[in-house]
Amino acid sequence: MWRMGDAWVALWHRVESPAMDELLRFLLTQSPQPAVLDSVEDWWKQHLALAVRFSSPVDVAFAGGFAADRMAYAFASGYHSALRALLPSLPREHRYALCATEAEGGHPSAMNTRLTGPSGGPWRLDGTKTFVTLGRAADELLVVATEGQDERGRNRLRLVRLDSRRAGVTLRDLPPPPFVPELPHAELHMDAVAVEPGEVLSGDGYERFVKPFRTVEDCHVFAAVLGWLLQVARRSPWPDDAREGLLALGVMLRGLAQADAAAPETHLALGGAIELVRGRIEALAPLWASTDAPTRERWVRDRLLLQIAGKVRAKRRETAREKLSTLRGGTKESAMRSDPIR
Repeated sequence: MWRMGDAWVALWHRVESPAMDELLRFLLTQSPQPAVLDSVEDWWKQHLALAVRFSSPVDVAFAGGFAADRMAYAFASGYHSALRALLPSLPREHRYALCATEAEGGHPSAMNTRLTGPSGGPWRLDGTKTFVTLGRAADELLVVATEGQDERGRNRLRLVRLDSRRAGVTLRDLPPPPFVPELPHAELHMDAVAVEPGEVLSGDGYERFVKPFRTVEDCHVFAAVLGWLLQVARRSPWPDDAREGLLALGVMLRGLAQADAAAPETHLALGGAIELVRGRIEALAPLWASTDAPTRERWVRDRLLLQIAGKVRAKRRETAREKLSTLRGGTKESAMRSDPIR
């Protein structure tokens, strides 16, 4: 008998299998000798070519990491792919940057950048963002701003899509960080920046965009880093089991990237996946001696990137456990009430 489950399996084989097959073939047969990327522009040309080849943002992240000659550009592919996964309508030809962090942090209550509604004129943005990934290399900025407070005194946040060259927008380069210094960052200042109504995206800026992005970004960035490590493993060369372990972890992240980014189940699975990735990376430590010196030295410098936001991830995981615990308790109580034997 033909069942709904069979229909989903058939659909997966028609849509998912060819995409997975193409990605795996790329990762396992493409030359592991990366082209030298001397600038963000070089990275972008390569990333854009992969975005044409692969339709899924996480596949672009995985392949972009594999093709990168250093972790900075692997991260860039993961970061940019995460934004396109969060906002599928974004044209792939443009570079984007999410602008959330302010002087007091990235929590909703810390947002002071203000979106002022029209009163006989256009909307306008005023404020400062202290840390913008890609900096002046971004074509468009996705700016989180408050349009006031609700009845409970909480910021009502919106996300605004803004041309980085618009009048009133100033991006000032920040000093290179101690890791992945090739990736530019900037401070953003907005002074009476005119905003068209269509550039204010619908929905709660925090719940719909900023909050899920943390999960989406982890899936795509870790997939990209695993792609880069797989490339290093193939050209070093590292043992087969090391390469295949990295490939398997990347496929796991690929699956999580397509799950519901707001679901506590996804957060728990992602927390476990990140632990597995870290364990694999620690186990690979002795193999770096067989890698060329420039790659090894960059790894020692850049691996600190993977430790950023550890507290945020731990909090996300603990919150997911609490939510699932409540759901399990509620389900059990409901079953007891509905069972006449009890």
